[in-house]
This record gives sequence, C-alpha cells and structure tokens, in this order.
Amino acid sequence: MLYATTSAAEKRRLLRERLASGELLRFPGAFNPLSARLIERKGFDGVYISGAVLAADLGLPDIGLTTLTEVAGRGQQIARMTELPAIIDADTGFGEPMNVARSIQTLEDAGLGGAHIEDQVNPKRCGHLDGKSVVDADTAVKRIRAAVDARRDPNFLIMARTDVRAVEGLDVAINRAKALVDAGADAVFPEAMRDLGEFEAMRAALDVPILANMTEFGKSELFSTAQLRDAGVNIVIWPVSLLRIAMGAADRALDELTAEGHLRAKLGEMQHRADLYDLIDYEQYNRFDQSVFDFHVER
Repeated sequence: MLYATTSAAEKRRLLRERLASGELLRFPGAFNPLSARLIERKGFDGVYISGAVLAADLGLPDIGLTTLTEVAGRGQQIARMTELPAIIDADTGFGEPMNVARSIQTLEDAGLGGAHIEDQVNPKRCGHLDGKSVVDADTAVKRIRAAVDARRDPNFLIMARTDVRAVEGLDVAINRAKALVDAGADAVFPEAMRDLGEFEAMRAALDVPILANMTEFGKSELFSTAQLRDAGVNIVIWPVSLLRIAMGAADRALDELTAEGHLRAKLGEMQHRADLYDLIDYEQYNRFDQSVFDFHVER
C-alpha cells in the first residue's frame, strides 16, 4: 500500500549486483509514477527517468531549464512507487562542481538508484540534436569527481555521460570516457553512438558497465536487445518511448473526439478501469480501511 516496500539502499545494492553479473538490464523510461508501476509489472529490470521527459512534462524543451528541485521531486515520486531501481538524468549537474555534489546528495535522498552527469556546456541540449557543445576534459572530470566525493551510499550509481562523439569523434569519446572512469565513474553513457561497432569499441576500451540510449528519431539506430547484448552493452534505455506512444494516442483520441463527438471507437485502446485499479492496488487499501474500497468494477 502507498509506496514500494524495498528500501532505496536495497534497490541500489541489488542494481550493483545485477550490473556485476554482466547481463543486459532493460530500463524503459517512465513518464510518471503510474507508468513506473507498469514497467515493473511487465518484468523489466529498472526504470529510467529522462530529463527530456521531465522537461516535456512541464511543457519545456530539453535545454537545461528544469531545476534540481523539480527533477528530484519528480524522481522521488516515480522511484518510490516501484520496487525497481530508478536511474535519473541529472543533466550537467545543475551548475559547477559544488552544485553537482549537492545534486547527487539530493537525488540520493530522493531514493534514486543512480544518476548520470554529462559533459555538455550549460545550457545543454538534447544529445541527438546537432550543434552541441561540450566542456573541456578537465571540467568534465571535475564534475564526476565532485559527484563521487559527494555520495554517501557507495552503491548509488554515478554514471558519466559523454556527448563528445558527435562533436570530436569516437576516438576522443573513448579517451574521455577512460578519463571519467579514472575520476571514479561507475558506468559510462556514450551518447549518440552511430553503430554497433562503436558500442563494441567502447566496450573493449572500458572495464565498467556501458549504457545504450535507444531513443527514437535520433542519431543511433534502434538496435534490438539481442544486438546490444552481443555488443557488450550492460544497460539499455528507451527514455521517451512511452511518452511518445501515450502522446500519439492522446493526439489521435482528441481528433476522434472532435470528428465524432465521442470516443466509443477508442474503448478497445484504453486501459480499462479494472486494470487501472489493479495496477494501483486499489483493493489493498481495503485492508487499511474497509470504507475506502467496497465496490466491484464490472468489465
């Protein structure tokens, strides 16, 4: 009832254990707490919380306009509703190295399993758009060192994201990733890899887990989990997919409502009330207070 029963510390410990196994972990992106519960129910390994989704949820572009307070607050709402570990996008750390340190402690307190810090300049932009700018290697290293030094739970995953590939090429990206690992990063998120060979090159160069971003309409091909597993990838995210699907369905439903004046033809595409109540565990609340749940939903 209410929130997950697994503590944040235990989620982090289990995530570290799973990562150490070398298997490929699947982290679909949740756009709200309810979708995080659905991700868990469908048997996935974790929940990803995208900065682009958090910005879009506020009607904003993904250019660093969200604040630490907004990101941590939404991250907490999502993380506490699932037994799965949640990794969150912390953009550039919301400022200079000391801001990065505060960001990590705030996200740790919010119950997240880990976060990634990127090496773009601020204001940042979507990693799959042209015209990105990255900070110098020394600044990128300082961000990661600050993050590592600030965490109190050693199992909180500090992931370094590098956007250098699209700016200076793969070789520079590999060298930067190595420097970020030397600075203490537990895992690497190489953004906008062009093909499986580039993931394989990253895998060969690094001795920490690597993440693949399978976002639609971006620079990377949409590889299957089998392909990514064979390339040595350890975590795959689909950061915006569920939001895109939900918004696409909402767009079509509103058109139908305008054209027909009703949504009877869309009933088969909707989540049934009974399924929603089951997902939020409505009946469990009856064990706390009989007056809360005293009805039966007909299918």
